[in-house]
Amino acid sequence: MLFYRVDTARSRQTGGFDLGLAIAQQIVQAHRGQMTAKSLFGQSSTFQIELPLK
Repeated sequence: MLFYRVDTARSRQTGGFDLGLAIAQQIVQAHRGQMTAKSLFGQSSTFQIELPLK
């Protein structure tokens, strides 16, 4: 899964380094979980994280 910033009004100059989702994905994968995204163009995005139980 590839993550990128769609909102061009927000940038590194206005705050953030575009790393949040990439870091979250690495953490989820390290715990053998799965991260999915659903998006409605121009409206909203939903991210779901699933982690296995012991």
